[in-house]
Amino acid sequence: MEKVTLVLGASPNPERFSNKAVLRLLKRGIPVIAIGRREGKIGALTILKDFPENDVTVHTVTLYMNPVAQKEYYERILTLNPRRIIFNPGTFNPEFASLARKNSIEVVDNCMLEMLSSGKF
Repeated sequence: MEKVTLVLGASPNPERFSNKAVLRLLKRGIPVIAIGRREGKIGALTILKDFPENDVTVHTVTLYMNPVAQKEYYERILTLNPRRIIFNPGTFNPEFASLARKNSIEVVDNCMLEMLSSGKF
């Protein structure tokens, strides 16, 4: 199964960790859906402002968005029924983590970039 990864909080700014994560995922051949507050591009990938309409099986959701901003996305993410949600540093949200666990979604409190570097992704 392909590990389609949805990056929530994607930024076209090359200094942002979300941008670096998208580029590393793409370099490894992992399909990425990038969603951010503003449209833009990361390499050749277009950042979407909303979730795609088509049925995509998402394996992992990785968050680059503070807990308050995550609230509006709870339902959409849970509907995707990913296998795991990665809370990057500064994004851990006990409320959302609890909802994810109740929906049998693995919760990972870790840095996506470190996970990619160490092979734990």
